[in-house]
Amino acid sequence: MYVADSRASNSAPVSAEPAVRPPAGRRRAVGSTVFALGTVSLITDVSSEMVTAVLPLYLVAGLGLSPLGFGLLDGVYNGFSALVRLVGGRFADSGGGRHKTVAVIGYGLSALCKPLLLLAGTLPLIGAVLAADRTGKGLRTAPRDALISLSSTPETRGRAFGVHRAMDTAGALLGPLVAFVILRRTVDGYDAVFTVSFCVALLGVVVLLLFVPRTRGPAPDPAPRSPEGLHWRMLVRPTACATLLGLATVSDAFVYLVLQRQLGVPERWFALLPLGTAAAFLLLAAPLGRLSDRVGAWPVFVGGHVALLGVYALLLTHAHSPALPCVVLLLHGTFYAATDGVLMAAASAGIPRDRRGSGLAVVQTGQAAARFGCSLGFGAAWTAWGDRTALSAAAVLLVVCVAAVCALRPTTRPASTKANA
Repeated sequence: MYVADSRASNSAPVSAEPAVRPPAGRRRAVGSTVFALGTVSLITDVSSEMVTAVLPLYLVAGLGLSPLGFGLLDGVYNGFSALVRLVGGRFADSGGGRHKTVAVIGYGLSALCKPLLLLAGTLPLIGAVLAADRTGKGLRTAPRDALISLSSTPETRGRAFGVHRAMDTAGALLGPLVAFVILRRTVDGYDAVFTVSFCVALLGVVVLLLFVPRTRGPAPDPAPRSPEGLHWRMLVRPTACATLLGLATVSDAFVYLVLQRQLGVPERWFALLPLGTAAAFLLLAAPLGRLSDRVGAWPVFVGGHVALLGVYALLLTHAHSPALPCVVLLLHGTFYAATDGVLMAAASAGIPRDRRGSGLAVVQTGQAAARFGCSLGFGAAWTAWGDRTALSAAAVLLVVCVAAVCALRPTTRPASTKANA
């Protein structure tokens, strides 16, 4: 894993906020707000992953939707939220501590969409419901991450995001299992799944309303402000790095398909492959978040993509060891644990407090758009030249992007190092 940061010691740290250190003797790394937001995400992910687990079968086998129609809906489901995040971040930063308000609207909108799936029987209606659901996710993501960032100190921000992502992933693990049990024990299985999912999502909104405090007014910002109010210069490098590496990040579905084909994973185990990645993510998110607080977020973020490069390399081998799929999934989970929350912690260092939601939304949208483009290109290359050629091209592109990011990354130093400087 790449952890060296030779340029850091020779450069002035780039930060949009003063180094805040916890008082001596009080080293509570993760605040109650982070745990409350983690609980909301855990509950909400149980709800959303229940639907995600049964939706393909419900649409194709239950409603008779064609594979092309499902492909269009899948594109809406996964790509729509990236565009809405900018709107959510902008509204959240509009003053008066609106991060929680926008987050409640986002979580509430997604919850209301769950029972509507029972009423939508045509492709346009189902597409509209899924678009509304993704609108809710897009609205809530940036304000939620801004709340995590604003309730953490720079020294513990990586750990805070790691704990939140671990709790979020626990919900993603439980959701499909709950849906499986409901389908096994009820007659009208899909109706029951959507109804229970709605109730669970409402519980998440209630927890958000009762236990997550509103952000206080923006603290005085010691850094100079740009005419637009947001330090775009400080966002250029984080967004460029996230976008570059997103261009070489093959989607999970393709990774699992190549794993099944190249390493001969039996089809009956295919549905469990995402759980392997999620389990590794769950175990490693908090430790790697803590590591990012010690050595710096960008080295850990780049190291996560080195783990992804290991996934590509193993998928290109001709080995057929029974342990190889486990190693691939472990590396895939390590990639997510070292990048998902760590990127938000890294980007937060260069964004003023009163523009935290907008800034994080810009970084997230750039990364999501790049990954969407990578999926389209990988699918086209697979169709034209086969999966091995497509994966080889992705591996070469990832090496180039990692090298570029090592040169472009912001020259921030670990908070603890700054504190001792």
